[in-house]
Amino acid sequence: MSVENVMARIAELDRSLVRQPAPATGAGSTSFATMLQGQALSSTPAGAAGATGAALGFSGGTAGQRALAFAQAEVGVTEQPPGSNDAPRIAQYRQATAGSGIGPWCSYFVSWAAQQAGAPLGEAGQGFGSVDAVASWAQRTGRFNAAGSGVPPAAGDLVVWGGRHIGIVESVDPDGTIHTIEGNSSNMVTRRTHGADGDGATGYVRLG
Repeated sequence: MSVENVMARIAELDRSLVRQPAPATGAGSTSFATMLQGQALSSTPAGAAGATGAALGFSGGTAGQRALAFAQAEVGVTEQPPGSNDAPRIAQYRQATAGSGIGPWCSYFVSWAAQQAGAPLGEAGQGFGSVDAVASWAQRTGRFNAAGSGVPPAAGDLVVWGGRHIGIVESVDPDGTIHTIEGNSSNMVTRRTHGADGDGATGYVRLG
């Protein structure tokens, strides 16, 4: 992926973060694109051909923001064939999870994004193949905020729906509407929009 495409991705993320409400203190903040400006940008081989090209590699921002940028670059990755829980790119997501096999892959996807961001999930960075395992680890390590706890989700947080599904928050509108990127949603990596309650989300995991 060219530097121009990388910067376009960063600008898109910056615009999505601007949709969040400004801090109550009124204090100014540095945009994500500005934070990344001047940081080292490098491409790493994706290991498989596909519409997404090479994986993004950069430093700067929070772990969650970095994971989100990697997730954004994967939107459109699709199972081959649909319903198989597999594809060459999805096989790469599984590699971020110790002992993984072909199966539902939403947790593989967020484990992969977190690993690429330098913040792998798990005490040993082993990643997780189930949503319950992600949530349990987050609760043990103080990263889990239950829905309704008063801690609003932020861009880069993982969003958990019980033991059923997991995605990553892309942005939050002033009215609380939550925009996400989710793996294994309609057999692909895709963007979704949820109500302020996350359409039944049970909690959020803050990567850092």
